[in-house]
Amino acid sequence: MTEVKGGSTVAPIVPHLWFDKEAKEAAAFYCSVFPNSQVTSEVTLRDTPSGDSDMVSFTVWGQPFMAISAGPYFKPNPSISFIVNFDPSRETNARAMIDEVWSKLSEGGFALMPLDRYPFSERYGWIRDKYGFSWQLMLTNPEGEPRPTITPSLLFVGDNCGKAEEAREFYLSVFRNSRAGNLFRYGPGQAPNREGTVMFTDFMLENTWIAAMDSALEHPFQFNEAISLIVHCRTQEDIDYYWSKLSAVPEAEQCGWLKDKFGVSWQISPAVLGEMLTKGTPEQRKRVTQAFLKMKKFDIEVLYRAFEGQ
Repeated sequence: MTEVKGGSTVAPIVPHLWFDKEAKEAAAFYCSVFPNSQVTSEVTLRDTPSGDSDMVSFTVWGQPFMAISAGPYFKPNPSISFIVNFDPSRETNARAMIDEVWSKLSEGGFALMPLDRYPFSERYGWIRDKYGFSWQLMLTNPEGEPRPTITPSLLFVGDNCGKAEEAREFYLSVFRNSRAGNLFRYGPGQAPNREGTVMFTDFMLENTWIAAMDSALEHPFQFNEAISLIVHCRTQEDIDYYWSKLSAVPEAEQCGWLKDKFGVSWQISPAVLGEMLTKGTPEQRKRVTQAFLKMKKFDIEVLYRAFEGQ
């Protein structure tokens, strides 16, 4: 079922990765690991609270990503990972591809679940790469509606365990262009997971598929800012709307960043900001950077004035 709440003026949601100093290096690495991947832009933001920060945009197997080098403040963990679908109906050599990608990610990485056969997939593995980010590689069943090659996946653990379905319904209600996908629940005899909680679900927000699951196993982590989700808005009205709907932790609001009631970090950002930072002159980039560093919620008009030097 598709629910559209008015016309969407929001671009697809983009995962954002936080690094200490390795954003450019990591982007090049991911583009070497996955097919049909490329770095699309690089820019350095000068004189930020973290010093000079490299900002990189890149695509991984068609999925847009952004990354920033902004100091050792946030460390990635498996609360948000990336499911990579190797679909035999789309890639004739899918099984060989999954083994090759696993091998490359294993260099300096660590297997969270070994690459093996599981009840839900003929070939699956969950791996943390050398930068600390996590990937779930899966040989998918080509039956049914296709899914994108890469899907961000939210893991609800600890105090959040049991909230995956609530989060799914909340996000579906907030985003104007949203669509529910699969929903599979834990059954009896799957302790410590509670019967009826979410074993797996996925849903589409602004043409971006996102997955979620509950896990009652002991996990020493929660959502943090190392991975955030960027909502690129074309109007101030959209920025105001998503900010008011999603922000639940006032002390986390800074430079377009917010945290929702589940602890997931979002960036509610003007779509034009990327163009200002990548195509502007060094002086224009500096003015825009200094302007947005003073903001919590972004003000597009103020950014335009800074860009034009007004």
